[in-house]
Amino acid sequence: MSGKIVGSFVVIIALIAGVAIYWLQLYAFYDEVSADDARITLVNIATGQPEPIMISGFEGIDATSSPLRYRACFETGQSLATLTETYADYPEAAPYTGPGWFDCYDAVAIGEALERGEALAFLGQRNISDGVDLVVAVFPDGRAYAWRQLNEKYQD
Repeated sequence: MSGKIVGSFVVIIALIAGVAIYWLQLYAFYDEVSADDARITLVNIATGQPEPIMISGFEGIDATSSPLRYRACFETGQSLATLTETYADYPEAAPYTGPGWFDCYDAVAIGEALERGEALAFLGQRNISDGVDLVVAVFPDGRAYAWRQLNEKYQD
């Protein structure tokens, strides 16, 4: 009898811990980034410095628990031709997946579009945090997505 009680107790505690860990990973640490706080930059080829670009329709999330949790969706009115002539590209772009509830950001679709050349990736800011770059992918229709990814400092 006592073995069933102890076993049930262990199973219940494990289930509660599993649900708590799941919730903490997907919901607890994320905060919405307001459009007023959105500051999307791209690194100018001539100066090597990040410059803010004009954006609209911004949706973003971030977390203080990791610099890699930043995701953003927005639109820019600048053409790809202007962007490629003015700003540094980012050939190593590999979008990190975000939480499923952040609907506007689909890392798989963005990554496939980058591979097919349907979108272009730009360096938003080098070392926005130690070993982490801000990357911005832009589509020809003006849709754009931003995320942070590890740079060469922490890659194998």
